Amino acid sequence: MKLRDLLEKNKRANKKAVRKKAAKNAAIGAGVGAAVGLAAGVLLAPKSGKETRKDLAQNANVAANKVSEGTKKVFKNVKDSLNDVKDKISELKANKHQEEVKDEKEEISE
Repeated sequence: MKLRDLLEKNKRANKKAVRKKAAKNAAIGAGVGAAVGLAAGVLLAPKSGKETRKDLAQNANVAANKVSEGTKKVFKNVKDSLNDVKDKISELKANKHQEEVKDEKEEISE
């Protein structure tokens, strides 16, 4: 059983690392995409300097909000995944405890 537990622990750790990396990549991608879109929009717009600065400020706020929303979604997904892992660990511990109690009862009855 100990080898099985070790393998299960490694499997959970790998899944956690993959989720963490995916969350990080999603946040980076959202930030880079927002920045590129903002820069392209400002540079390609045929407007006066004053209008461009106003649009730049508005677009910066929009981009910041999008990045913030994306980060919140990723954080929520990671948090949900962590809770799932915690629940699974609790379930495995409870099952292991039940098996140990059952084994002790069998030893006593023999």
